[in-house]
Amino acid sequence: MLEKYSPNLVLASASPRRVDLLYQIGIVPDHIIPAYIDETPLNGELPRQLVARLSAGKAISVSEENSGSFILAADTVVACGKRILSKAETPEQARIFLELLSGRRHKVVGGLAIISPDGKIYKRIVETHVTFKRLSLKDLDLYLASGEWQDKAGAYAIQGLAARFVRVINGSYSNVVGLPLFETSQLLEGIGFSR
Repeated sequence: MLEKYSPNLVLASASPRRVDLLYQIGIVPDHIIPAYIDETPLNGELPRQLVARLSAGKAISVSEENSGSFILAADTVVACGKRILSKAETPEQARIFLELLSGRRHKVVGGLAIISPDGKIYKRIVETHVTFKRLSLKDLDLYLASGEWQDKAGAYAIQGLAARFVRVINGSYSNVVGLPLFETSQLLEGIGFSR
């Protein structure tokens, strides 16, 4: 059995949703240090490859000045087929994304990377399938006017107004919000994190 010890836990994220999700399961990071890396997909990069690369890149970036700590990083993308829907930057882009998701099943792919105090990196990929109802013009206009689409992968937040659009969800709800909690807690516990 792994020895249990409790050095610092550093969350390598600027996302308040990830902080809230960790609090939900009783995990309070000692430090929150956003990782600023280029999140542009590489040519031909598939959603699973992208979240694996970005979550590991964020963890490694923050670990350089926080050795001896647990470093937790994550990344989330919405994918419709092989098409990756980033964070919408304008209302027009958000409308395009939401119209693409309307009445369809899509994937939310979460990448999780944890670096242990001894420097080893552990990774997980979690997929959740979400099906939206067919969105009316009124649905789109009201949602876009809310501003909730900003800074959200695929231009929606399942924990907010967009919950009205979700007909079916298969898999981890918290993964869609931004951090797969079951996998996070299991992985932390499995590598000796204890509080």
